[in-house]
Amino acid sequence: MEGTLITLIGNPNVGKTTIFNALTGLKQHVGNWPGVTVEKKEGEFEHGGKRFHVVDLPGVYALTAYSIDEKIARDFIVREKPDLVVDIVDASNLQRNLYLTLQLLEIGANVLVALNKIDLAEEKGIKIDPRELERVLGVSVIPMVASRGEGIKELKDAILKNLGRKPEPVKYPNFEPYIERLIRIIGLDGRLVKEYNPRWLAIKLLEGDEDAKGIVGGSPLRDEIMRELIKVKKELQKKHGDIELALADERYGIISKIAESAIVEREERMTFSEMLDEVLTHKYLGIPIFIGVMWAVFKFTFDVSAPFSDIIDWFFSWLGDSVGTHISNDALSSLLRDGIIAGLGSVLVFLPPIAFLFLAFSWLEDSGYMARAAFVMDRVMHRFGLHGKSVIPMIMGFGCNVPAIMATRTLEDEKDRLLTILVNPLMSCSARLPVYMLFAGAFFAGREGTAITSMYLLGIGLALVIAWLFRKVIFKGEPSYFIMELPPYNRPNWRAIIGATWSRTEKFLRKAGTIIFAGVVVVWLLSVTGPGGYLGSEALENGALLSKSWVAVIGHALQPLFSPMGWDWRAGVALFFGFIAKEVVVGTLGVLYGVGEENLPHVIAASGTFTPVTAYAFMAFVLIYVPCVATIGAIKGEAGWKWALFAVVYELILAYIVALVIVGIGGALA
Repeated sequence: MEGTLITLIGNPNVGKTTIFNALTGLKQHVGNWPGVTVEKKEGEFEHGGKRFHVVDLPGVYALTAYSIDEKIARDFIVREKPDLVVDIVDASNLQRNLYLTLQLLEIGANVLVALNKIDLAEEKGIKIDPRELERVLGVSVIPMVASRGEGIKELKDAILKNLGRKPEPVKYPNFEPYIERLIRIIGLDGRLVKEYNPRWLAIKLLEGDEDAKGIVGGSPLRDEIMRELIKVKKELQKKHGDIELALADERYGIISKIAESAIVEREERMTFSEMLDEVLTHKYLGIPIFIGVMWAVFKFTFDVSAPFSDIIDWFFSWLGDSVGTHISNDALSSLLRDGIIAGLGSVLVFLPPIAFLFLAFSWLEDSGYMARAAFVMDRVMHRFGLHGKSVIPMIMGFGCNVPAIMATRTLEDEKDRLLTILVNPLMSCSARLPVYMLFAGAFFAGREGTAITSMYLLGIGLALVIAWLFRKVIFKGEPSYFIMELPPYNRPNWRAIIGATWSRTEKFLRKAGTIIFAGVVVVWLLSVTGPGGYLGSEALENGALLSKSWVAVIGHALQPLFSPMGWDWRAGVALFFGFIAKEVVVGTLGVLYGVGEENLPHVIAASGTFTPVTAYAFMAFVLIYVPCVATIGAIKGEAGWKWALFAVVYELILAYIVALVIVGIGGALA
């Protein structure tokens, strides 16, 4: 890596992302850590004539390596030996955060403490003396309110100043003689001393850490070290019982003394966050509020994005007309106008609502509400047999099912993980939104937000029912409980929100330019050709010609399956190609109806092919049926082909049943 290597670490929700963005600005990129799906953020900045390479480690509470995130964080610090570790500490939860600080000092890292959220601590009635905290810890402490940009310059100055320091190790009075005995033997192996901190290795061996045992296992002094370890542990067990628990108690005792010295004023107050939580996480009000928030998000998405969608409509209509006028070759003109421009335009017209949806979700995440949504829904989900940790992948599924399915790796129990994977595709990802927008605009004018919200609620409801059924029949047993921390509410950090929105929207754009583009071109090709050869561009406007195309052959083969729902062969073709990506459904309908994105809702509404009831059933079918190719690939990667095929079959059957029920009930009420 180029430049001086520094890393950011801290508990979840301490403002680490805000500080990372403030340091690196636009000079950052995101990937995955090798071998896992955990996100890896890296960036760069320059200060004082030096160039710094910054690695943002996952949010962790400790370095015990019980979880993937903890293992990643600990391995990076131990093996990469960054020049400086910036430990971001939440001032309003000082004692809990200092546990990680002590473990960093045990490793022998060059630590700098960024004492963030000073304002929230003061709101809670807590006043901390940073200089006293600096004295008792033996490392530099920078007070900050990162959400307002306060302390960023001071942090950069401190990073420059603290390079090359070596903080004093943390001393544990009740364990020091035993730690020293192990250090003396470990210190005889020059390779171990060069690659690892002997003190950290000794402490980890006392705690029974498997990674530490593996490190020592490669030493020529392995037998001597293990013999001494056995003696030491026997002596300690007589005095303290469980050594790992005793060491944790020793850390907390030291943390308590540090906090007592550094906190100069403490007054118990109810904070604004706590007052909001009294309402937003209320036993009875929490779920109705969550539903109301989701409805408001979709109403906002539809109404605010409409003018931007109109501009895109106009542009692609103008572009298509221009191409059709200036190119005389019928096949080439039709490919460009009816295939590429009209097809791609019918998908890109939904770029504004998707971007605004991501904007709303990013705002809710940044504000702290999404954690409350997970907390509120956890109470319900547990009753239906889902593990509490399933909440996070399920909410992630609203964005994209692929990373949501990968996120199930945090579930330790295999049954809980498989169950979460199988029901996750029922969470309505952003790829379905263009279909909802099309049919809601065509058949539910003025009630678009309500119609779209109902799709998301239907997906949640079906996921819970299927989870309950699978838990009773396939994955028998009780799920374990989930303990989560609610972060404080934050003022919107628009830089972070816009950054997250762009990152997610960019993925849609890449998809539109590759998978969706290819799908729409294939549909066009199958529409203007048939068993008899090239039919001409008139096939897209002439029903008699279109009926001779390959796409009509596919559609008529599928029509008997969908005729009970009142859908014609074009709907069947759209669903068939929607297997590639759900957005292709809209592009396919645009090609088959022979119109651009501007007039597609009006043409579908006027065609008589759909009624409001059959249109709603079509939306539900798109919500439920076969996941896209990428999602099936993710299920196969996480659970194997057996469960991937099972997911395809059960969702097809479920989609058919639900669509039939909607049509049946709708017809009876009409």
